[in-house]
Amino acid sequence: VQLQAPGGGLVQAGDPLRLSCTASGRTFSTYARGWFRQAPGKEREFVAAIGWSSGITRYADSVKGRFTIARDNAKNTVYLQMNSLDPGDTAVYYCVAGGAITVVPGTYKYWGQGTQVTVSS
Repeated sequence: VQLQAPGGGLVQAGDPLRLSCTASGRTFSTYARGWFRQAPGKEREFVAAIGWSSGITRYADSVKGRFTIARDNAKNTVYLQMNSLDPGDTAVYYCVAGGAITVVPGTYKYWGQGTQVTVSS
């Protein structure tokens, strides 16, 4: 499975931004898709995930109410709509795919290259 996430960029605090991630290859082998992020000097942290068939979602407490994860099965694409962005959201965001909706990085077998999101104050 290959994951392509070309989004990201520089935005101001309070602005919205949408990330997308398209999967190719043996995508039928993955149950969950999602996003992690890693800020400089910090550990990689879970952001959100969605069950590819079920649509069940899970969010980190830090993004609940601001971020929304959604999927387009026909396009094999998952989206992360990020609203009310804060400088604390600045990080490299990684698209992931794996066998279960968990917050543990090691449970996701497939990772995209990462895209930088920078929120200026």
